Amino acid sequence: MTKQVILITGTPNVGKTTTAKTLVTQLNATHINLTELATKENLTLGKDQERNTTIIDETKMKKKIQQIIQQTKTENIVIDGHYAVYVTPKQLTTYTFVLRRNPVELRKTMQESGITGRKLWENLASEILDVCLVDALNEQDPEKICEIDTSNKKTAEIVAEILAILNGKTKCHVGIVDWLGKLEKEGILDECLKI
Repeated sequence: MTKQVILITGTPNVGKTTTAKTLVTQLNATHINLTELATKENLTLGKDQERNTTIIDETKMKKKIQQIIQQTKTENIVIDGHYAVYVTPKQLTTYTFVLRRNPVELRKTMQESGITGRKLWENLASEILDVCLVDALNEQDPEKICEIDTSNKKTAEIVAEILAILNGKTKCHVGIVDWLGKLEKEGILDECLKI
């Protein structure tokens, strides 16, 4: 059986896990949420106190991901997490979907979920400067990377776009957003990029 390994990545609060869970239901897939897996399997090195985040043991995580992919009985596997591109072997990855969200909308969503201070500004800068997209392009096969703009979209719309690509009805694209240019044109770049 040929397995289809689908990565869902992007800045925090772009909709990775919500999208992944809906996609898993549509594909009858195995779901791997990297945050949950790291905690459950003790694949961590400690805590970054300054950023209030967990430090992942990438070596252990890579081994565990490879083991799960090899052992799972389902045809489709969906892996979600902002560092999925680093811990999933590119030779096993079918597609990497980089979810993007308008920084103005993203800032509001992050604030509503309790992200504040330095963490908010770092994540917002990451989205504006295409960090997750660049990471994906550096770590995975560029022809297997698809950018999806989630701005003002319902989860069902996002999943429909992903399914269209998986089913060969739509082509994969990168470079679909230019947040830096958009914010600069709107005169709000300094307000959004504070790091």
